[in-house]
Amino acid sequence: MKLYNKPLLFYTLSTAIPWSFWSVAAYISHLETQNELNALIASIIGFIGLISPMIVAFWLMKRDKILKKDLFPRFFNFKSIKLIYLFLTAFLMLGSILLSQAISLLFGYSASQFQIAGHYTFTSGVFPVWFLLIIAPIVEELAWHTYGTDTLRQRYNLFKTSMVFALFWGVWHIPLSFIKDYYQSNLVESGTIYSINFIVSLFPFVLIMNWLYYKSNRNILIPIIFHISAGYFNEIFATHPMSKVIQTGLLILLSIYIILKDKAFYFNLKTNH
Repeated sequence: MKLYNKPLLFYTLSTAIPWSFWSVAAYISHLETQNELNALIASIIGFIGLISPMIVAFWLMKRDKILKKDLFPRFFNFKSIKLIYLFLTAFLMLGSILLSQAISLLFGYSASQFQIAGHYTFTSGVFPVWFLLIIAPIVEELAWHTYGTDTLRQRYNLFKTSMVFALFWGVWHIPLSFIKDYYQSNLVESGTIYSINFIVSLFPFVLIMNWLYYKSNRNILIPIIFHISAGYFNEIFATHPMSKVIQTGLLILLSIYIILKDKAFYFNLKTNH
């Protein structure tokens, strides 16, 4: 863990590079004259921004033989993972959104939320939305949980690591709110409460994801699957935005419960693997 020792370099590059590309993509997306070529260029530029933290992470690991050796076994160490963590990874976010929708019924929201939507709440340029719902979590977690989380964890306890990363992650998403019809852009247009909820939701989400990650011996596929399930299950239903606010509340309660039950795991400086 001590060799993951370039947090400032990693997070500086992982912010500056995507922000630069996404700023250009945002500008193109708002041009008065929109055509297929502009849409293609904006989409490609946006995608380059998305994958750039992964490239930074692999570049930093490539420079060290031990880090390269540490990387690949972490994709295949499922035998040492308890089944409960695999189950939670795959189905926790599904359970949370269904429960949130059920609770919303008590406040007068429609039961039609449980229907399969048949459409998505955002667009993604020339890329199909389903493609980005899969590929975005993969390339993000190939940055955040190959290098990004561990480079913070070698300095801080797990709680502070998660808080610092969640704050960074929220800031990292900001330029996406300026790209026309992207998820974050649509959130801004839908109302302040829903934009705030997105930022707030990252904190319990990261606390739980990192708990699963370290309980699973730093298996990289765990946060990838967890991240994909979050995006997919929050899009598949005709969920009212307020149900996602309720979901954030439930995840906060769950993260508090996990922390209180396993304080040493979160607050000891010693690494959790």
